[in-house]
Amino acid sequence: MADVLRQASSSAALTDPPSCTVVVPCYNEAARFRAEPFVQFLSAPDSSRVRLLFVNDGSSDNTLAVLEGFRAQFPERVSVLDQQPNRGKAEAVRNGMLQVIASGQSEVTGFWDADLATPLAQITDFLNLLAARPEVNMVFGSRVRLLGHAIHRQPLRHYLGRCFATVVSVLLRMPIYDSQCGAKLFRITPEFAKVLAEPFHSRWIFDVEILARFMQMHRGDSDAIARQIYEYPLPEWTDVAGSKVKSTDFLRAFGELATIHRRHLR
Repeated sequence: MADVLRQASSSAALTDPPSCTVVVPCYNEAARFRAEPFVQFLSAPDSSRVRLLFVNDGSSDNTLAVLEGFRAQFPERVSVLDQQPNRGKAEAVRNGMLQVIASGQSEVTGFWDADLATPLAQITDFLNLLAARPEVNMVFGSRVRLLGHAIHRQPLRHYLGRCFATVVSVLLRMPIYDSQCGAKLFRITPEFAKVLAEPFHSRWIFDVEILARFMQMHRGDSDAIARQIYEYPLPEWTDVAGSKVKSTDFLRAFGELATIHRRHLR
């Protein structure tokens, strides 16, 4: 990992990191929206090529007003998309990324959870890695509990997540460690635009559906997709109170996994 970061750092000095717009899906986030981390990130010199697109997913509280107030502080760097009615995180992310692609302003897009369980500073590391590794088209945050890394997860959710990730790895035939971390960036390519063309069938595990759609386009060649992905061991990740994902949602996720297999992988 240290070698990769050194390579990314030295290459980024010669090659600017790609321009990027990160989609932040929001549903009833007014009470826990923290503007300060976003302000700090947007004010940092190394984030100058990053924009943020907040997608209000039919919130029933005043999330939209909060987001519009924040956009007014950074009109050149922050946009807001109001999705009505509520259609779920998957469609909020897909529609946000489609808007980024249509704007033609960015080379990279992706999504970041609004609770900032993954610190925004990692966006810069992801982009430096893409600058250093032109063969990589996707960078995924990975919540690996390693010494020296501050990964704090609720035990039950951790073990349920490991079981689910193992099933996903077998189904996709690639050794992905963490398919569900809410921090992912993608190079904008014609192939990626095609992946996003149709609404997702899954509400919770659209991350897996993205990979399954790529595999379907490559006729099940999992190696071809795996070569385009870099899983980045996050130095910090914290389970934030108020998460809308419940333990019972893991059962729903297995049902969605069966649907993904039937539609894209069988």
